[in-house]
Amino acid sequence: MSEEARLREDICLMAKSLYDRGLTAGSSGNISVRLSDGRLLVTPTGSSFGRLDPARLSSLGPDGRLIGGDKPTKEMPLHAAFYETRPSKTGAVVHLHSCHSVALSLLSDIDPDNMLPPLTAYSIMKLGKVKLLPYFMPGDPAMGDAIRGLAGKRSAVMLAAHGPVVSAKDLKAAVYAIEELEETAKLAILTRGANPSLLSQTQIADLVRTYDVEWD
Repeated sequence: MSEEARLREDICLMAKSLYDRGLTAGSSGNISVRLSDGRLLVTPTGSSFGRLDPARLSSLGPDGRLIGGDKPTKEMPLHAAFYETRPSKTGAVVHLHSCHSVALSLLSDIDPDNMLPPLTAYSIMKLGKVKLLPYFMPGDPAMGDAIRGLAGKRSAVMLAAHGPVVSAKDLKAAVYAIEELEETAKLAILTRGANPSLLSQTQIADLVRTYDVEWD
């Protein structure tokens, strides 16, 4: 099986898994994966993660132009910004409208520089700091500009009242990371007001050093 054929199947398989577990609903969410020749495979606009067709995924050239398949998601500015600002570290981008992550973004006392409290080691290992960005209308190119403004220093962001966006070296890593983001947001909601025991600064520093986490 060719690289492209395998990735087309992987996108649809992982998207359906996310959909079946309620991590995104309806026609929300989008995925992109970069091929070794610089092309992108992208989920089409208006498509459901539960019913993707590998043959109809959008195929974009290195210049971002559609060269095959259906029209790509309107959230391409998000994806393009990660590929541009983190070229050596981004092989895939996943964007969801996951419930607990969105709920956490709506609270008034969230740290915009790092929206997830240090509840578990794995959220730090897989995500580093998650930047909370302001609300943008879906499809607004300004979302991409906001990510470019981070100068490649964040692999994961949360769009307020919208959903998380995670980039990683490959599709599997991006999916695992965004799942960890949602689970940590769920823990944050469940323990809110209960004075949970957070990881100490020393414990965080050990994780950052041991697993080469981006934490600046």
